[in-house]
Amino acid sequence: MLGFAVGTFGTLVGAGGGFILVPVLLFLYPDKDPEKITAISLFVVWANATSGSFAYGYHRRIDFRSGLWFALATLPGAIAGAIVVGFIPRRTFDGIFAAVLTGIGLYLLLRHNSNAIHPPATGWSVVRRRITDRSGNNYFYSFQMWKGVATSSVIGFVSSLLGIGGGVMHVPVMATVLHFPVHIAAATSQFVLAFMALEGTAVHVSTGALSWDRSLGQAGLLAVGAVFGAQSGAWLSRRLHGGYIIRALAVALVIVGFRLALKAIQG
Repeated sequence: MLGFAVGTFGTLVGAGGGFILVPVLLFLYPDKDPEKITAISLFVVWANATSGSFAYGYHRRIDFRSGLWFALATLPGAIAGAIVVGFIPRRTFDGIFAAVLTGIGLYLLLRHNSNAIHPPATGWSVVRRRITDRSGNNYFYSFQMWKGVATSSVIGFVSSLLGIGGGVMHVPVMATVLHFPVHIAAATSQFVLAFMALEGTAVHVSTGALSWDRSLGQAGLLAVGAVFGAQSGAWLSRRLHGGYIIRALAVALVIVGFRLALKAIQG
């Protein structure tokens, strides 16, 4: 049931669900080291994002050309983050995680929402996209590819380090900096997450953090629920306004971030 809930909400906002799952695991297993928790989370994020990508692909909302470039850019950071997390103490990890979640959530809640039409992007490496989904909705946008590649490389490291998949950061960046339509950003983020989480999971398997013991069994059960939840989230995304998706993401981040910060302070 936890996997289903994580998969549904994670796919709805294009975030993979790791930002929900990691805090829950931190609360449930206070003595488990960060490497084990992020390993389990990334495995579930991979299953969720892969399932969600098939659903979003069916609805024709994924920008595959941009997503492939973003996924390639995450590779070095995803590998490095999965390695570095093994050297971080648990209490320090809790504090870092709380700060990242709270900061992103507050930014999304407090930023000025403008309905103004953004002018076409100009400068080096500008690409223009037109996507028509299965329902006949047309999406037009343009952005500078170098910005997307640069931010993806940084997000790859941070997301793998924290075990959250990266969509919780990628979707806001794509929507506010690159000016992707929110629905396209959420769908494309899921596509990128499938690659990003797979890279981090492979590292954890090679280091033994995710092995054929209880940790892999837990990850497998969570992943089963997440796969079905991802289909539910993709279905709900077609029925909710993009602004509601962003606000839901922001509120969830702030609540989880504050709760985790309180836990870190209390020790």
